[in-house]
Amino acid sequence: MKNTVVKKKYGFNDYLKFIIPSIIGVLLLMFPFQYEGETTIVVALLAGKLTAALESVLPAIILGFIAFTGITTLVYKLVQPQIIEKNSFLKGIFNVSTVWVLVRLLGVAFAAMAYFKIGPEWIWSEDVGGLILYSLIPTLFAMFLFAGFLLPFLTDFGLLEFVGALLTPVMRPLFQLPGRSSIDCIASWVGDGTIGVALTNKQYEEGYYTKKEAAIISTTFSAVSITFCLVVISQVGLVHLFGSYYLTVVIAGMVAAVIMPKIPPLSKKSETYYNGVKKDLGEDVPKGFTNTQWGAHLAIQKAEESGNVKNFVVNGFKTVFDMWLGVLPAIMAFGTIGLIIAETTPVFQWLGMPFIPLLELFKIPNAVEASQTIMVGFADMFLPSVIGSTIPSEMTRFVVAALSVTQLVYLSEAGAVILGSKIDISFLELFIIYVERTLITLPIVVIAAHLIF
Repeated sequence: MKNTVVKKKYGFNDYLKFIIPSIIGVLLLMFPFQYEGETTIVVALLAGKLTAALESVLPAIILGFIAFTGITTLVYKLVQPQIIEKNSFLKGIFNVSTVWVLVRLLGVAFAAMAYFKIGPEWIWSEDVGGLILYSLIPTLFAMFLFAGFLLPFLTDFGLLEFVGALLTPVMRPLFQLPGRSSIDCIASWVGDGTIGVALTNKQYEEGYYTKKEAAIISTTFSAVSITFCLVVISQVGLVHLFGSYYLTVVIAGMVAAVIMPKIPPLSKKSETYYNGVKKDLGEDVPKGFTNTQWGAHLAIQKAEESGNVKNFVVNGFKTVFDMWLGVLPAIMAFGTIGLIIAETTPVFQWLGMPFIPLLELFKIPNAVEASQTIMVGFADMFLPSVIGSTIPSEMTRFVVAALSVTQLVYLSEAGAVILGSKIDISFLELFIIYVERTLITLPIVVIAAHLIF
């Protein structure tokens, strides 16, 4: 029992085993800095450099991975070859439901059409399939590569245990989440939403989060980075208001984070663990320990368990290939479908029409034009700011830019990564969550807009 835990006297070197790798992880994955006039983080900078260096061959490599996943998944479904059946890692990737077999094959078809420019142009054009294959996935491909080897510095050397013990008194009552999930949130906000999803998925698979917790964190805390927020506000010509804009996004996001776990579909998720395996989160502080002392105790223990270099490298490769093979086909499939609907049909305009009376009630100028941006963000987060950039009213452009970021779960990136992960969220649930986030954050964004303008 935890109440019988004996305090150990740790030496300086014991603390260093936890502190040094954790500082490396924070610096590489969470610490923003200026590079050539832009704010970035190390993992994003490395991903950008690799993408630029392999620009001419990367789409072909990505097509190869997506095709390999689709074909191998189909082969496994039909004949269950022993080489996969006897390997738990490979079986975990290729043993999927019939729906996911179809999604992966659709990803193969879209990727091939975009690469070879065959079939209907509305599928492979540079605004649809071409955008996903040539612009979006190369960045994610590189990001997954570096994140796969760098995430363990955050997850495997005690930082989550230490922060979890400190922040559980805050995270549990407010968000119904373990304290360690705060790291997912910070990594997303200063780094990239896909890093947050990857971190959440890894923790879920290892038994640190329940199905419900993983679903809440990935759809509530895997926010877009500060850098991307700057890109969005620049697109609508309001970069001089970035401070007010980002404060609005943070407040709206926090309110949504409090409310979302308490309503369906997130409230209905089960409290079971992935494959029934539950790890001890160390949230119950034993007698004689303060939260800080208990966090340090858990962190040092974790760091001592994770000192094996071979396991570190092997697990890194597994994480990378799990993301490349499992997630890329989903991004290709769902991202392309979302953009096809956005670019070639009036569906998102129709879906936005019910918001016109609401926007008029909130006294937002150009309500009809603004309504056309509200639902299109489900396809891609950048589309609302592109469409909304031509709206004459600065107030309305501000609302469009802020809302598009707080809606969060868009298909061309974060949403597709969530759907491609092991996290228990369906396409329909993702759409419902998107609508709920819209309804929750819109009034807050509108109030802020009226205060600013």
